[in-house]
Parts: sequence; structure tokens; C-alpha cells
Amino acid sequence: MTGFGIFVTALLIFAVLMVIMSVKSVPQGMEYTVERFGRYTGTLTPGLNIIVPIIDRIGRKLNVMEQVLDVPSQEVITKDNAMVRVDGVVFYQIMDSPKAAYEVNNLDHAIVNLVMTNIRTVMGSMDLDELLSRRDDINAKLLSVVDDATTPWGIKVTRIEIKDIEPPRDLVESMARQMKAEREKRAAILEAEGHKQAEILRADGEKQAAILDAEGRRESAFRDAEARERLAEAEARATTMVSEAIAKGDIQAINYFVAQKYVESLKEVAAADNSKVVLMPLEASSVIGALGGITELAKEAMAKREK
Repeated sequence: MTGFGIFVTALLIFAVLMVIMSVKSVPQGMEYTVERFGRYTGTLTPGLNIIVPIIDRIGRKLNVMEQVLDVPSQEVITKDNAMVRVDGVVFYQIMDSPKAAYEVNNLDHAIVNLVMTNIRTVMGSMDLDELLSRRDDINAKLLSVVDDATTPWGIKVTRIEIKDIEPPRDLVESMARQMKAEREKRAAILEAEGHKQAEILRADGEKQAAILDAEGRRESAFRDAEARERLAEAEARATTMVSEAIAKGDIQAINYFVAQKYVESLKEVAAADNSKVVLMPLEASSVIGALGGITELAKEAMAKREK
């Protein structure tokens, strides 16, 4: 190969290399900064990009997807002088690649240190009880402070989460005893409330039972009185009828009346539990006569009906 041929071949190889060096492929979720003689000139977005070879070069390769950083565990002294160990995580996303590349050195390290500093500031201004019960408030306050501080770096802090708050062992044991005592107190109160409610319900039940019993006895007495009244009325009418019959000269009517009362008395005497022997009265013959009067009355009634 002649010298001219070698020159042409080298020129072709150089041209191919220049084309290769000028084409830059950026993957999705990434952005590249372009520097010309060490000065930032532009940003390459995902896809194929063309730069001027040799003059331009890729400066920083930045991941613009949301990223998470672990915040190392550290000791924090609370407002009431309790020492606790705290760790967490922070989520952020690069919104402005040139600022993230050139406004701060070692972006991740800067973010972690900023979060740790603000954790000590925010949590150190709170009591231990607030620290353990207001974790959401702590996260919100840290997010507000850290996001404002990192805005010049071209990033957006989306979340800060406190993962663990670990008080000293003796303090944990004290808290456990306090919690146990509180639960025992609540259990005793609930048990006393239960007994109280049971006594109230039992007394109310007895009251209702007494009222119902009194109402039952009153109803029974009313009905007994009504029955006696009806019986008295019937006896009065019967007596009137007998009196009228006697006034008309019908002696059999009084015989019937006396015999009826006599038979009813005998029935009660015979039904008594302690009556082993029933003694007939001396006037049993009169009773028989009265029964005869009843027979006569029946005959007269039948004769009147036949007429």
C-alpha cells in the first residue's frame, strides 16, 4: 500500500471513530451533562444524542429516578434529657441535573448529613413522650426543613421516614412497668364498673318483679272482690225470690233454701282434711223433710210447665 493509501485508510478510521465518539445513547431514567473544555454546556436526555467529539465530553451521569438513602443510626438527646437512638430513610429525586451535578459535591453524602443534622435539631426540641407519639409530625417537619435546604441543589426530597426510635434499656423497662400499671388500673376500673352495672341491673330486676307481683295481687284482689259482689247479688236475688214465695204462702220455698245451705255446709265439712268421722245433726229428719220440700217444688214446677 502506498503512502497515499495509508493516509486515506487512517483518515477513514479517524472519521469512523469521530462518528462513534459523537453519538451518545442515554438510557431511560438517566441524564448526562456535557462539558466543553471543562465548562458545562448542556444536558443529554434519554435516547440518541450528538456531541462534538474531542471538544465535548460527558461530565456527570445522573440518575433522575426517585432514590432512597439510609440515614445511619445516631444518638439524640431529647428536651427532657433522655438519650435515644434514631435512624431513618430519605427519598429524593433529581429535578435539575446541572444544579445536582455542579452545585454540591457528593450529593448523597450531603443529603444524609443534612438529614442527620436536622433530626438532632427537630427531635432534640421535643420531650420523649412527644418523640414516641408524634412520629408523623416529626417526619413532616423534617421533610419541610430538608426540602427547603436542598432546593438549590436541584433535587426534590419527597419523603423522610424515621424508621426506629430506641430509648435506653432502663427507660424501656420503666415504660413497660408504667404501661403494665396503667393496664392493671384500667382493668380494675372496668371490673368495678362491671360490678356496679350488675348490681344496678339486679336491683332494677327485683324492683320490676316486686311491681309486677303487687300489680298481680291487686288484680287478683279486685277480681275476688268482684266475684264476692256477684255472689252477694245472686244470693240477694235468691233471698228476694224466696221471700216473695213465702209472702205468697209457699212454705216449700223456704224448705228449699234451708236444704240448699245445709247440703253446702255438709259438703265443706266432708271435704276437710281432718274430718275422719262426719256427725249428722239432730235435725237430720228436718233436712230430709226439706229435701222432700224440694221434691214437691219440683213437682209443682213440672205441673205448671205441663199446664
